[in-house]
Amino acid sequence: MDRLSHKEINRKIKQAKEAVSDDQFSILNPVIIAADSLELGIHLQDISYILIDLLEEITPNEYAGQYPPQRSYEHEIEGYELLAFRWLSKKLGCRIYLKFTIQGNRMWLVSLHEDRKKGERG
Repeated sequence: MDRLSHKEINRKIKQAKEAVSDDQFSILNPVIIAADSLELGIHLQDISYILIDLLEEITPNEYAGQYPPQRSYEHEIEGYELLAFRWLSKKLGCRIYLKFTIQGNRMWLVSLHEDRKKGERG
């Protein structure tokens, strides 16, 4: 099936929330995430608390990924679906771009930054 249904996207969001709550999450590229987080006023040591709040804000309507979802080519998460979301975050007061994947019970954070203009990498 090429298109993710709202039910499937909701399930992925729920899995991500559970993974972060259970401290079962990893950051794909900590240097990039740390730099982008600082621009948002987030310290990397607080990322799990912020992630829980951000995951509470998103719904399938904010899904901004491809259909079918793009698959990662990064070694640690190769072949896993990348789920991207764009929305106006109440928590952070700006448009956010969040991309993650679920690998078993683990959530991998791929991108977290202020939404960039079309054409910029995310």
